[in-house]
Amino acid sequence: MDRILFLVILLFALPNCESWNWFSSSSSSASSFNRVEGGSGAEFAIEGFDDQKGVRRIENAKNKLTVSNSCWESAYRHLFAGCSEIFAADEKRSRFAWHLSDCFQKDSGRPSFPNCDAKSPMAKCLKYLNEHEHRIYLEFYLETNSICHQLQANAFKLDTERLVNELKRSSEAAEGKLESIEEKSETLLQSSYEISDSLNSTGTQIQKMAQTSRKLEDHMGIVLKHSEAVYEQSKKIETSQLELQEGQLKLRKTLEEGMEMLQDSYTDLGQEMDNLRVETIEIEKEITKVGDSMSLKMKYLQSTADDIGNMAGLSLDKQQELLDAQSTALNGLHSLSKVQSEALEESRNKLQQLAEYGHKQQEELLQRQGQLQQLHDRLMDNSKSILEAQVSF
Repeated sequence: MDRILFLVILLFALPNCESWNWFSSSSSSASSFNRVEGGSGAEFAIEGFDDQKGVRRIENAKNKLTVSNSCWESAYRHLFAGCSEIFAADEKRSRFAWHLSDCFQKDSGRPSFPNCDAKSPMAKCLKYLNEHEHRIYLEFYLETNSICHQLQANAFKLDTERLVNELKRSSEAAEGKLESIEEKSETLLQSSYEISDSLNSTGTQIQKMAQTSRKLEDHMGIVLKHSEAVYEQSKKIETSQLELQEGQLKLRKTLEEGMEMLQDSYTDLGQEMDNLRVETIEIEKEITKVGDSMSLKMKYLQSTADDIGNMAGLSLDKQQELLDAQSTALNGLHSLSKVQSEALEESRNKLQQLAEYGHKQQEELLQRQGQLQQLHDRLMDNSKSILEAQVSF
């Protein structure tokens, strides 16, 4: 900002200034402001800084830039790109003039300049030019200087106009902000009065809040004591819940043992029933065998009786044999009846033993179920008491 102010003061103080080595020595410039009455919409502009010969050369160079892939296009493009450096590096200015002169030679049908290596100094390359070629080189050397002076002048003009216009807009914006600040200051003053009143009212409210805080502190003490009692009660409830959990674990274990014992009892009963069924089947097989044997003997006796009837005239010995056979048959029937009676008695005893064992197992199961029910009732009573304690708490 200081540099901009210095530039504006300098423009006012020196309306006719030298070129400061930015412009050709034959030109001078004058600066003026375009002013509009009221000044609010005026834009700052600098007139002058125009070397007509330099302007024409720039226009000519721009026209040659439109010819693509030409020697002129390459030379002028490098010149426009490097104008900002030629005042500090005379070697580069000479190199630009060399390229332009070479393009002129080619365009006019004359021989091209000798090859000049980019690393060689220009003074060495200029020794190979004749007098005519050297004169052409000097003309383009001056043209290069004039073109770059005019480009720098135009750039300075545009930068100066831009900076002054930005300064003008900034001052107008600052003026508007000052007016806004003045309005806000009045509003702020009014607000400060209102804040003062609010502070007075706030002091009264703070005193009330202090009293309320003391009451709240007393209430917090009561709440703290109640919280301690709640904490103690919670610890007791936690202990009761742990005991309840242990009781439930014991109940579950007892139930599992009872179920295992009941399962074992049913398994044993099933095995006894299977054994009894097998024994009954064996007894039936024995009875069947005895019956078959007796049937054969009865058939034999019947056959013998038939033989006796047919042979009535047999001797008494045959009759005695018949009586003996009948006696043997009667003894066999008696033995069969005895075996059947023993088998039935044994089956009856087995069934009675199984019935007694099943009744005993059933009584033990009912007794364990009663114990489990009592334990479950105790646990339910403990749970209800804990819930009642929690509700009352």
